[in-house]
Amino acid sequence: MVGTPTRTVSTTTSRDGTAIGYWSSGEGPPLLLVHGGFGDHSRWDALRPHLEAHFTVHAMDRRGRGASGDGPDYEATREFEDVAAVVDAIAARGRTSVDVYGVSSGASYALNAAALTGSIRRLVLYEPPAGTTAEDLVPAGLLERLEALLATGERERVVEVFFREALGLTPEELEAMRAQPSWQGRVAAAHTFPRELATPPERWFDAQQAASVAVPVLMLQGSESPETLLQATHKVAAALPDVRVAVLEGQAHSADFLAPELVAKELLAFLGDPR
Repeated sequence: MVGTPTRTVSTTTSRDGTAIGYWSSGEGPPLLLVHGGFGDHSRWDALRPHLEAHFTVHAMDRRGRGASGDGPDYEATREFEDVAAVVDAIAARGRTSVDVYGVSSGASYALNAAALTGSIRRLVLYEPPAGTTAEDLVPAGLLERLEALLATGERERVVEVFFREALGLTPEELEAMRAQPSWQGRVAAAHTFPRELATPPERWFDAQQAASVAVPVLMLQGSESPETLLQATHKVAAALPDVRVAVLEGQAHSADFLAPELVAKELLAFLGDPR
């Protein structure tokens, strides 16, 4: 692809009055990207170039990050409302429904947002941590170590330790992540992660609500991802009425920036290439 598409930032107001920012680029029907726990809109820098020729790509900053504000008290429901607010703003601007791709906790929030807006056309969810707890996601004692690192200002170590010890990234994969421009956004968001891990598991996923999702859903999972996340993916898939599951061979929880061409291929196959 030639040149770098211009990216513009817009804001909309979530239900509790918090301003939520999102960055737009590319040309075509709208596709909203919802990042996971560590990072901001820059997390998608590796994937976006593979999508911008096909879609108008909107990458939101979840609350407490980047161009978005934050509320005084954290509650997962606010994140569902944030995603729905951005979907509705994009839909109103383009007078069309919106495709949504969420990864990790962002996938959980995108799924829950489907109950709050009728403007989603299709959903793609990459390993939402359905029904998981901090104990499921991190080894014993790791959350306390992350909080201790935050208390001493070692934000970068928080990111390194979590990806290495909880998600099992190899030294080579970690170095590949560190080399990306999105690394600084991950470090800047480090303080938001413990509050997500403290979210009660029933807030991540409601099987009865998922059964009412009326749009087609693609579930993505890495063949090398932790067993807890693989089980969570199948738990969500079993509840959805219109779903298919695609396995990304040789990948773990971070394929969208370690193997962006592979993820883009799955997205285009499911969402349809508008060209």
